[in-house]
Amino acid sequence: MNATLEGKVALVTGASRGIGEAVALELGRRGADVALAARNPAPAEKAVERIQAMGRRAMALSMDVADAASVADGARKIAETLGKVSILVNNAGITRDQLLLRMKQEDWDQVLRVNLDGTFHCTKTFSKDMIRMRWGRIINISSVIALLGNPGQANYAASKAGILGFTRAVARELAGRNVTVNAVAPGYIETAMTENLPEEAKTALLQSIPLARLGKPEDVAGVVGFLAGEQAGYMTGQVICVDGGMVMS
Repeated sequence: MNATLEGKVALVTGASRGIGEAVALELGRRGADVALAARNPAPAEKAVERIQAMGRRAMALSMDVADAASVADGARKIAETLGKVSILVNNAGITRDQLLLRMKQEDWDQVLRVNLDGTFHCTKTFSKDMIRMRWGRIINISSVIALLGNPGQANYAASKAGILGFTRAVARELAGRNVTVNAVAPGYIETAMTENLPEEAKTALLQSIPLARLGKPEDVAGVVGFLAGEQAGYMTGQVICVDGGMVMS
């Protein structure tokens, strides 16, 4: 077992399934104790059990990242159970897809509140202890949609692009305290969302991916695990695309 994160406490938001669950398991394998947060934490209990079977501590908790009070309450519970968080993975996110001229204000607002405001609330809350400890890793999950755009996803693209600017600004603010802030931009990953794509849409999608396959949550988790460790200590303010080659820059 790679125990490079031994003694660290990690928080992964949106950790009940998909990328968030895979990231939580990867951080556990690397030696961290892990808090898995979600609005409905029940599905995360299986991942908690798997992390505990690795000999690590883990907990699932209810947290609404769009609500600053909920984030503060979650921080208190994690500190009481696991200790101070030094690795934060801002993964929680939602979509409310619709063409711009048909998009309701509430669909715009809700996506921005969860995806962008949620990243702000969690980063502001948990970076305080990282600053005091003079060590921290903040990894924000964005999307290649932030870089490419996509019809029907103006709200999602705006929220994920906002995360990239936020990442770079906060990376500059916290660098002097040995806290790194980076972003990972996944492409199309095999999740419950992509499982429901019609075959025609999936075929067209694969043609846009040089590696000609969808990614797996573990592809993203491996990159997050690297960014959380000491080996990535000289990287901050960076955006890493995990997308099979869709964006090359």
